[in-house]
Amino acid sequence: MAKGVGGGGACGVAVGRMAAVVLGLAVALAAAAQVAAGAGHDYRQALSKSILYFEAQRSGRLPGGQRIAWRANSGLLDGKANGVDLVGGYYDAGDNVKFGLPMAFTVTMMSWSVLEYGDQMAAAGELGHAMDAVKWGTDYFVKAHPEPNVLYGEVGDGDSDHDCWQRPEDMTTSRQAYRLDPQHPGSELAAETAAAMAAASLVFRSSNPGYADQLLQHSKQLFDFADKYRGRYDGSITVARNYYASSSGYGDELLWAAAWLYEATGEGHYLDYVANNADALGGTGWSINEFGWDVKYPGVQVLAAMALLRRGNSGAHADVLRRYKQKADLFACACLGKSGSANTNVRRTPGGMMYHQSWNNVQFVTSASFLLAAYADHLAAAGQAAQCPSGAAASPSELVAFARSQVDYILGSNPRGTSYMVGYGAAFPRQAHHRGASIVSVKVDPTFVSCQAGYSSWYHRQGSNPNLLDGAVVGGPDEYDNFADERDNYQQTEATTYNNAPLIGVLARLAAGYGGARRFGHSLAGAEVDAAASVESGNQTSSLPSPSPSLAAAEAEHESPPIGIEQKATASWTERGKTYHRYSVTVTNRSMNKTVHELHIGISKLYGKVWGVENARYGYVFPSWMQSLPAGKSAAFVYIQAAPPADVWVTGYKLL
Repeated sequence: MAKGVGGGGACGVAVGRMAAVVLGLAVALAAAAQVAAGAGHDYRQALSKSILYFEAQRSGRLPGGQRIAWRANSGLLDGKANGVDLVGGYYDAGDNVKFGLPMAFTVTMMSWSVLEYGDQMAAAGELGHAMDAVKWGTDYFVKAHPEPNVLYGEVGDGDSDHDCWQRPEDMTTSRQAYRLDPQHPGSELAAETAAAMAAASLVFRSSNPGYADQLLQHSKQLFDFADKYRGRYDGSITVARNYYASSSGYGDELLWAAAWLYEATGEGHYLDYVANNADALGGTGWSINEFGWDVKYPGVQVLAAMALLRRGNSGAHADVLRRYKQKADLFACACLGKSGSANTNVRRTPGGMMYHQSWNNVQFVTSASFLLAAYADHLAAAGQAAQCPSGAAASPSELVAFARSQVDYILGSNPRGTSYMVGYGAAFPRQAHHRGASIVSVKVDPTFVSCQAGYSSWYHRQGSNPNLLDGAVVGGPDEYDNFADERDNYQQTEATTYNNAPLIGVLARLAAGYGGARRFGHSLAGAEVDAAASVESGNQTSSLPSPSPSLAAAEAEHESPPIGIEQKATASWTERGKTYHRYSVTVTNRSMNKTVHELHIGISKLYGKVWGVENARYGYVFPSWMQSLPAGKSAAFVYIQAAPPADVWVTGYKLL
């Protein structure tokens, strides 16, 4: 589970990994040689395995068609103490807690994967399995939403769960359920669940319209609940705070839900919401190169850009949709290293993998790869490319090629020759940090395993897990491409559902060799202009012309940034042979009549202490007592270092 910044369980710090690295060196070198020789990847097999993994994460009464045979029923009394049936759903990772926020994001991304590449999944014989995986989640969400303004957002808690190492079939930990209601709001969780159900309604629109209507009704109610009773979900469900804290706030989830409801219904008022709240909720204020269960802004920006591409640059909201598209383009360019600034480009490991953080970094690699592939196909259908701030362009083929390179890295095309998908390739993790996989199956040995017996007999046991967590994508290597396959190395060896969810879409795209810009099984809802020309086998037709360089430049400069940054050296002195400078940075709200809220500032090349701002998840922020910056007003911070000035830029903001 993702403690703090998202990634894995918390059962101790891995030490003494050199032995495991040495033991696996021969296999890694052999696999690396195979990669170097140009061996391709079996994307179809990887797709099948990536979907299969979700069956290992199922909670509740397992169906007759369950293919992960070492799992059995679990959590059959979930919700009973609260007077509600909460049996079902997914465990998020290697633990036995049902966390609502990552589960909902998982279902949203599985659904989006099916919507973009359902035809390709069908060609691979995996569409039915993918839809089953979506439905396992949405069936649970229907139960968790028994009233319009009530949502059960968690079953169990991470603290008690982390005191135990038990199979889910043996759970003795707390199964308390935590709920949201008007007195205990949770806009992130309610809105993300609304997005999941709206996206899933499209998945089932043709095959099960009654179920699709049911999901859509729940989605609309949850969105209204999230919007009317605004508040951070981890302020109401405080036990989630140490595992899935909402660092980006709920503005992105509200826009995300509205965008998906527009996709699902074609009702204009949802697009109005996305456009009219672009400033107030940060949709066009945030420029961030990371997309995941916490921060949805790049996903919102890509969805809005897709809506613009379908509408043919026309309509009442064309201007604001172009601003969304600029941010989507910036995300794409930053992933490719073409943003024009080292500060906004995504870092890469020496082996070429995108790198954000040490804990479960792969989650951001799979999510970005899906966004790039899907956006590329819609750009190609419209005859356009992503316009980079540097003046360069990122073509659809470049975006798909880069997404492929990231998937290939995960599957084994990396300096270690290690596949980070369990069960795929010659060398893959054998000691995934996962309770169920690491303890003998209850079907093999039904003897009860207690909390501490699980630790003493199984967690610290050397050797491979007794059960194969087939298809699970683990957290992956560090910034230098190093990886230690050890069970207690949870930052690298724990897999999560939200690692796999976006990957299934990219794998389907790569397995088929072609993409498309249509929603699976039906035409796009609300599309004023059908730009869904097919993109098959590398051949594309387009209904819209590519914008001229002058038009692209004009759109990029259609309004000046509302936030100005000015820094200067205010003092200098020499001490012990070094010359130090005191730098003052002034941040000004240039807006004529709007107030800046939730301002996040990026700072790099900072080598000393900084005063006046505090470090946060997505940049630096001003102290809590300075919640906003009114129109025309400025705020300042200072730092001292014996070096040229640091690089300072705006990461995100809301404008009200």
